[in-house]
Amino acid sequence: MRVLIPFGKRRVVAVIIDVLSHTEVDANKLKSIIRVLDDEPALPNSILSLCKWAIQYYHHAPGEVLQNALPLALRNEDNSTKEIITAWKASAKGQLIDITTLARAKKQVDALTILREHPQGLTQPLLKGLNVNSSILKALKEKGLAEIQQQEAQYQPWTTENLLKETPLSLNQQQQLAVDAVLHSDTREFAAYLLDGITGSGKTEVYLQILEQVLRDGKQALILVPEIGLTPQTLKRFNQRFNVPIFALHSNLTANQRLAVWRQAKAGSAAIIIGTRSALFTPMKQPGVIIIDEEHDLSYKQQDGFRYSARDMAVVRAKLDNIPIVLGTATPSFESLFNVQQGRYQQLALTQRAGDAKLPSFHLADLRNAELTNGLSKPLISAMRHELSQGNQVLFFLNRRGYSPVLMCHDCGWNANCTMCDARMTYHRQPTHLHCHHCDFQTRIPRHCPDCNSTDLRAIGQGTERVDESLSELFPKTTIIRIDRDTTRRKDALENHLKQIHTGEPCILIGTQMLAKGHHFPNVTLVVISDIDSGLFASDFRATEHTAQLILQVAGRAGRAEKPGKVILQSHNPEHIVLQSLLHQNYKEFTQVALSERKLTGLPPFGYIAIFRAEAADANTAMQFMELLVTHFSLIAPPGVEAWGPVPALMTRKAGRFRYQVLLRGNNRTALHQAISTLIPQISNLPESRKVRWHVDVDPVQID
Repeated sequence: MRVLIPFGKRRVVAVIIDVLSHTEVDANKLKSIIRVLDDEPALPNSILSLCKWAIQYYHHAPGEVLQNALPLALRNEDNSTKEIITAWKASAKGQLIDITTLARAKKQVDALTILREHPQGLTQPLLKGLNVNSSILKALKEKGLAEIQQQEAQYQPWTTENLLKETPLSLNQQQQLAVDAVLHSDTREFAAYLLDGITGSGKTEVYLQILEQVLRDGKQALILVPEIGLTPQTLKRFNQRFNVPIFALHSNLTANQRLAVWRQAKAGSAAIIIGTRSALFTPMKQPGVIIIDEEHDLSYKQQDGFRYSARDMAVVRAKLDNIPIVLGTATPSFESLFNVQQGRYQQLALTQRAGDAKLPSFHLADLRNAELTNGLSKPLISAMRHELSQGNQVLFFLNRRGYSPVLMCHDCGWNANCTMCDARMTYHRQPTHLHCHHCDFQTRIPRHCPDCNSTDLRAIGQGTERVDESLSELFPKTTIIRIDRDTTRRKDALENHLKQIHTGEPCILIGTQMLAKGHHFPNVTLVVISDIDSGLFASDFRATEHTAQLILQVAGRAGRAEKPGKVILQSHNPEHIVLQSLLHQNYKEFTQVALSERKLTGLPPFGYIAIFRAEAADANTAMQFMELLVTHFSLIAPPGVEAWGPVPALMTRKAGRFRYQVLLRGNNRTALHQAISTLIPQISNLPESRKVRWHVDVDPVQID
């Protein structure tokens, strides 16, 4: 339960997670709780158990874990887990008085009559709808005939009558087998299913038909999506099918809006909750199923503060709630594939596109020695012209926003580097400025080179802004829609862009990862992937896995309806194994080769890793702390667990601080966690620990 406690000179909201009969703390150091804030637990048992598991597994401070589980508004002592509303009702005098004595005041007579008919009370919005305004109510109150009462809001349970707004689609054999597998028993006990379906195979329809039965049983569903941008379209699709209360939860909502959804879910009146990573902690009175869409997506891993994986914790939550969980994707993560091999997950394969849609054809465009126009080959430009002339849409994917990734002096080779990071500043034209996408530092464009004073400063490379400009010159009569973080900052901007795309008019879509997943564009027949080479040779051992997933997810936007689709990948390395595997659309073949490499190195999923990172304003301070950590580790290292490092982070200086890290790798998960548990208190007590910021990241998905 939430309680208000003294904390220094402040009063803060805390959560009771256990009750002990004795303490090692001196009695004169103990302080009393100021007051209990609610009359019921804010965190149901399953959510509290989930938090306790996370505290142990991610080796994180309990307070911050519990903060993630509570809506922001409940960290304030003035809010309650229950919604308290103000209601007007007739007083005892108002119930007994002869109403004819108010005959002169007809509006007061009408208002008092209504209040008498509703002894439980009516809220002011309801009274306003009955033409009773606040001045009349105040007049009755002054006469002692009406009174205001605070009462708990009553949420109406949803009903299974008229559950469907539309008729479900017919399922093919593979889809039906997947639905039957999840719904195979009346008890619906815990089981984890990997819904491995190629793009356009109808995974959403499988979700919908699973949900139909869950809802008919009076149970609730939690659906996680990786991006806020996918929430509105998912919400719309589910609202088209079901006649039940469906709510969205994501960071674009206000604190009070999130609390309102949390209350409805906890009370059981929200049938379906659709949200991003943090929605994982939403309580459900009658949990029925959890669905993780695009389970491979990196967005499910929190990258700062409490570094948890919403996907992995969702599996733990499903087990605690004893309900099935479905993890859907066209490009399964290696961890999920490994869990299938180990028998922890059941794989449900969808290898056919829904309806008459066919998989797009893949084509590699070799850029070596090719004649390029603004980075585009002539055959590519011709292919785009052809599709547009047929009334189709083209999607141009470039995962780099801004105008150009480099501003360079043509005379001396100076680059515009960030003063706070080991990174180049991105050149933006709308508005014109230099922007570091790592620390968010921004500055003006210099008039001349600070090294040689030359005015010949040139933008090198392409970002989405520059591609927009280039394609506008090549296709002056074609509508071009750019979707990236810069063009979707305003409220409803993304939704308006998507509406324009769904009109079906010929256009060119330019976008970053925001367009790569989940979207259904029936008129896109050509997908262009301009620059994918950097992902093939990155330092992170997971780079090729993430690159392959990204390529297939982007490619999956093509040919999703009756029209056939084509994908063109421009590359200087067309022989690369990733590109060759994807050329034949064989993600399975790629994963088999990549997993065999992982097995040889003992890297995840065949081994387990955690990264200790430290950062400080001085490089030596951070490095010395990491060296001390390795020294302490060498004294307690269990068999099979080793330390790699310390080494500088790939971007050593970020936001003005120097970053160093040590990677712990173990063949046994338990041994690795025992080493972390022993190491943390030892290094926490070091005087050097107060000179740095440090943290541990268990199961990191990116090594940066």
